[in-house]
Amino acid sequence: MTAGRTRVFETPAGVALCTLDALVDPGARNFVLQIDDAFFHGFLVRTGELVRGYVDRCPHQGLPLAQKLDGYLTPDARLISCSWHGALFQLDNGVCVGGPCAGQRLTPWPVTVEHGVVKTA
Repeated sequence: MTAGRTRVFETPAGVALCTLDALVDPGARNFVLQIDDAFFHGFLVRTGELVRGYVDRCPHQGLPLAQKLDGYLTPDARLISCSWHGALFQLDNGVCVGGPCAGQRLTPWPVTVEHGVVKTA
């Protein structure tokens, strides 16, 4: 993070992020939103018609999960993976099922799909 840049962990409701069709199924995509003078880092995970959002911050050491853009999922797309220390999280609830933060969970980022558009909730 650049000096003087504040990071926030919530977003206002109603911000259009992308169309549902813009998300790979199954897949994940990174989003950075500027909120006043601060920045929010999150990612969306799509499985079928269901989209879940998470704050891009591993509970183990607070680092972003992906070192490669949009590289949040394991090769079989069944789990979310932290590329730094190997923590593995369930897609549907963000619970860590393996690695250094087992039992902890990712912070949910409330999102909704309305008329084919993914929005913050």
